[in-house]
Amino acid sequence: MTRWRRLGQVWCLWPAKPIGLVEMIGGSYLSASPQISYRRLLEELANKSIAIHTWSYLPGLDHQAQANDAWKKLRESKRRLISRVGELPPPLRLGHSLGCKLHLLAPDGGRGSKALIAMSFNNFTADKSIPMLEKARETFGFHTEFSPGPQETMRLIHDHYHQRNNLLISFGEDTLDQSLSLLKCLQNRPEDASKRLELSGDHLTPVSAGLRKKLLGIKDLEDQRAKNLQKVLEAIFNWYII
Repeated sequence: MTRWRRLGQVWCLWPAKPIGLVEMIGGSYLSASPQISYRRLLEELANKSIAIHTWSYLPGLDHQAQANDAWKKLRESKRRLISRVGELPPPLRLGHSLGCKLHLLAPDGGRGSKALIAMSFNNFTADKSIPMLEKARETFGFHTEFSPGPQETMRLIHDHYHQRNNLLISFGEDTLDQSLSLLKCLQNRPEDASKRLELSGDHLTPVSAGLRKKLLGIKDLEDQRAKNLQKVLEAIFNWYII
């Protein structure tokens, strides 16, 4: 079994002879330890001889700065991998929740990737995403916002994101998903080939079963959650033809 290794902020799974590379950015707080939060999903991909690089971060208000940092760190990790195994196809970028937004704001506009798979994209305001900010606004009149904010994010995606191949995965019980608005934005670009796929599950479907159990305290639904996660893997494998 391939073992996780850490290169700075990037956790890596390197099969002996990788045939491709997935660059993953997960959601807020979940990606403090992405090798744990998304372990089952990522290790299943690695079992198919796909190298995995996943960026570890804590949420902040400056999403553009985080997107730039993630892109730089993942690019450096890719260089390290290529120096060991030789050239690989362009990486598939994989995002969950906030991680989708960070990939979409990458400074290369998606040009360095084969495609993007965006699971449970959301683009909320800061006070909706961070409850204590809403309370501070109501109590003290204090207001702050993500940079870029929701409207500016969609404008940047429309004007500066150039990857035409995007698969947006939504889950039927996900109340946080905003993939339809993202799809509309992407499809308004010339020659876009973006698609949306709806699967069974909720916002935490891509997250490893053990962590979901801790977060939700649910035990009897794990079989169904495992089946939902398998559908996610099948969608990734079908989309990511190397």
